[in-house]
Amino acid sequence: MSEKNVAIVGASRNRAKFGNKAVRAFLEKGYRVFPVHPSEKEIEGQPAYRSVSRIPERVEIVSFYVPPSIGLKVIEEVASKAGMRIVYLNPGSESKELVKKGKTLKLEIRETCSILAIGADPRKY
Repeated sequence: MSEKNVAIVGASRNRAKFGNKAVRAFLEKGYRVFPVHPSEKEIEGQPAYRSVSRIPERVEIVSFYVPPSIGLKVIEEVASKAGMRIVYLNPGSESKELVKKGKTLKLEIRETCSILAIGADPRKY
């Protein structure tokens, strides 16, 4: 059931950062969460992956908590990963260039806070 699987690009061990709040919010809402971070091994009890291409499962949703310059490097990898089609560009991660590139790659780009989109309150985390 890939629509309940989410990759969090820019996941963080720092509980004050939105990349960590998103991991906790999605877990609380019943999602299987795949944190993506280049050097962490585990975030909030979940195994972390160096890149989206290393996630061993089908994932439909990816949420970006990285600057647009990093997002531009990751978006093609997202498009080539089987199943990934919905991309949340959270505040601070979006740019016109990234939105355009995502749409060119036939991804569904959502420029909004993914935590709010799943019905959670970021202030809670």
